[in-house]
Amino acid sequence: MNDREELRRKGNEIRERLQHGTYPVRERPRATTGIPGLRNYTGESIFGAVWARPGLDIRYRMLATLSVLSSLQRLSQFQTYVHSALNMGLGAEEIQEVPIHCSLYAGFPSAVNSLELVHEAFRERGIEAPQTEVPELSLEEMETRGRELREQLFGAEGQQGYASALMDLAPDLRVLTYQYGFGEIFFRPGLDLKSRVVCTTAALTALRADGQLRNFLRAGPRVGFSNEEMVEVLIQTGGYAGYPAALNAISIAAEVWS
Repeated sequence: MNDREELRRKGNEIRERLQHGTYPVRERPRATTGIPGLRNYTGESIFGAVWARPGLDIRYRMLATLSVLSSLQRLSQFQTYVHSALNMGLGAEEIQEVPIHCSLYAGFPSAVNSLELVHEAFRERGIEAPQTEVPELSLEEMETRGRELREQLFGAEGQQGYASALMDLAPDLRVLTYQYGFGEIFFRPGLDLKSRVVCTTAALTALRADGQLRNFLRAGPRVGFSNEEMVEVLIQTGGYAGYPAALNAISIAAEVWS
């Protein structure tokens, strides 16, 4: 068996595990069907060479992929991967939380569009959409825990750069990020802190938000990821956000960790 055949074999194993492309129930023609070599390309370069890599739990690979597709609003592909996420055992609440979390970076309309497709997928499969209960806190309580979480994730270095400029030019915007970003969204049920760091890192890579990405590359080791695992998150984004985005993120990681 040559190297490409081995990659193809590994890719087919991943596809089978995800039952990728077997939903939605409604049949619809795919633009890629029948194009010579394209299935082999994706099977080898994305599923065989990336998804099958050691070094990162497949659950985190799926969360990273959903985050990229939601943030970039690749909606048809996002819905396909929602079904694949369900097939591999991700919970409905976890999946529902991904676009909500990524709305911090891609904007709230992205969450609305993505959640419509999430709930459509749930309906097709007879899954009831989770009714997540979120305790309501005062703005002061949200800001306090948001500041504490930001300090936990970034440390003193996270107060430099764009964060410092915000204090000078737009202090109200910075308070909003403490309250509703770090103090509200990050504390929602459904995804733990490590999962949210993965979602954020993938979304920021896809959106080329380099300044913010620097901070979350520092946050990874602080929540229990090794540098190698964080690199795998960046590699995972390449087939969905484009390899220039992944390569750019890896060059930033090299600077941050040096």
